Amino acid sequence: MDLAAYLPVAFMFLLVLAFAAVALVLSKLVSPSHPTPEKLAPYECGIVPEVEPVQRFPVKFYLVAMLFVIFDIEIIFLFAWAVNFRELGWFGVASVGIFTLLVLETLGYVWKRGALDWNVPRRARQESTRTAIDGEAA
Repeated sequence: MDLAAYLPVAFMFLLVLAFAAVALVLSKLVSPSHPTPEKLAPYECGIVPEVEPVQRFPVKFYLVAMLFVIFDIEIIFLFAWAVNFRELGWFGVASVGIFTLLVLETLGYVWKRGALDWNVPRRARQESTRTAIDGEAA
């Protein structure tokens, strides 16, 4: 291997390091040194809240949002596969089949773990198992 082949990679690496250093120095120079309390306050669309919210968003809200993104990306992959269906042949069918099985397995896992139960403290199956175990212990 000739080391000259790696010259563009080294140049890009140095360019990235220089950009990062310049960005850090410029942000230090441009940022205010003594910000006002208004600048330190969180920006909430310009509206000052009169009272704090009664309840925070539950973690399940964010979990469902992330799962939505995962399954939405699956649909994007399936559209790309459908466009190139004839060119990919049986290899494409097998690849998408494995991909779909893995995504369905993920859906089954999160369903079993109760991640899709909204506003339900416990699943009925877990509750019945717990009462059965407590009944045997008594």
